[in-house]
Amino acid sequence: MSVTEMFSNIQGFLTADQDIREDIRKVVQVLEQTAREILTVLQSVHQPTGFKDIPSKCEKARDLFCTVKLHIADIKTKFPPEQYYRFHEHWRFVLQRLVFLAAFVVYLESDALVTREEVVQFLGIEVTREKGFHLDVEDYLAGVLILSSELSRLAVNSVTLGDYNRPLRISNFINELDSGFRLLNLKNDPLRKRYDGLKYDVKKIEEVVYDLSIRGLAREPEAGREK
Repeated sequence: MSVTEMFSNIQGFLTADQDIREDIRKVVQVLEQTAREILTVLQSVHQPTGFKDIPSKCEKARDLFCTVKLHIADIKTKFPPEQYYRFHEHWRFVLQRLVFLAAFVVYLESDALVTREEVVQFLGIEVTREKGFHLDVEDYLAGVLILSSELSRLAVNSVTLGDYNRPLRISNFINELDSGFRLLNLKNDPLRKRYDGLKYDVKKIEEVVYDLSIRGLAREPEAGREK
């Protein structure tokens, strides 16, 4: 094989790779739009009437996750399953955002942390890499860390809206989350930086709870209290 033929073959490989990436990017753009729609629905809880009918907001978000599943199923068709990490960079950010959105839905419904197994049900993907398109552990953790900043905002807005028990529940949840992350030996630099953000969120929420305490407004939430 001549040098010219060799480089012609290489160009053919590069062109095919670029075509795959472009196909993936087009679907990811649509996926990002659906993620923004879900975020708009959920962030309405920060509005003056946001705590009214939270179940219907969560139900609407879950309905939009059905569209998310369709987009992800489309992405799966664009590349061989064994090449997941070769193209992972294209959907990594939006996947982490979707983890956050799924976590926000579950938190609003139950004050609980979404599991990795629950997230893959939201997205229609797998837990283990051996099965193809899956949720990487680091993507799951990154999405959960995004939730902490959203909840710190919710704690502040809860006080503004006169819900003085919610910040206490958020504080308990975030402190448990912080304790969990302290058990991890994070070697991923972006994750370590996001964990620094969690520590800031813990402090911010503690300040909200402290302010409620000195004003005599903080009470431990009643068991089974309606959200």
